Amino acid sequence: MVGYHLLLLHRILRRPHTTVIGYENNDKLAWVQRMAQTTEPEEAALALSVISDNISASTNLASLSIALGSLIGAWISSTTKVFMTELVYGDRSQATATVKYISLLVCFLASFTCFIHSARYYVQASFLITTLDSDVPADYVQRAVIRGGNFWSMGLRALYFATTLLMWIFGPIPMFACSLLMVVILHMLDTNSLPLHQHQFTVRKRHEQQRGFTPATIAARHPSPQNPILSNPVLSPVTFFS
Repeated sequence: MVGYHLLLLHRILRRPHTTVIGYENNDKLAWVQRMAQTTEPEEAALALSVISDNISASTNLASLSIALGSLIGAWISSTTKVFMTELVYGDRSQATATVKYISLLVCFLASFTCFIHSARYYVQASFLITTLDSDVPADYVQRAVIRGGNFWSMGLRALYFATTLLMWIFGPIPMFACSLLMVVILHMLDTNSLPLHQHQFTVRKRHEQQRGFTPATIAARHPSPQNPILSNPVLSPVTFFS
């Protein structure tokens, strides 16, 4: 598991287009760039709704992680002999069991910390993106959103490690088998074969309508018979990626 994630980190840094994380980050950058162009309260409310969903997901998983960590902590402090039976293959001493439980506890606490930081950066992004008519650079919002997503991914990875360590309770062989299965599944989920999309967006021409132009006049000024979307009289293309 550790070796796979080191290899994944190298791919994210050197060849991000081959990973799902890099692919998603490209889409997030495009989304922030589009939302940073808005001056309409309705579009700002849409952006805030998207970020609020991410905050809710981060806080829910943070609550789950701290709850599981508390359960492991109570398990360590108890004197029960659960799993100190023939179900466990290998060393069954109390010291070894304590090491296993502490390792699980560390993973859950690390997951909790990552999800909390993810929510923190998403909250910062929500403040920046809803500051209308300001000169806040889009890079600031992009950095907050990307860091929030990165901490989200790290929190999930900590939960994946906790799943593997959970099988360690039953012995080294179940943990090894779970590690192999987890690496295969994660490799399939983390690999991206799609090219990075160069986004193009359309923005509503509210300012032209406010200046007295009718939809027919706007359509005559912006004809586009090749694309049925662009033939809409209230839409026009805006490209920010070269």
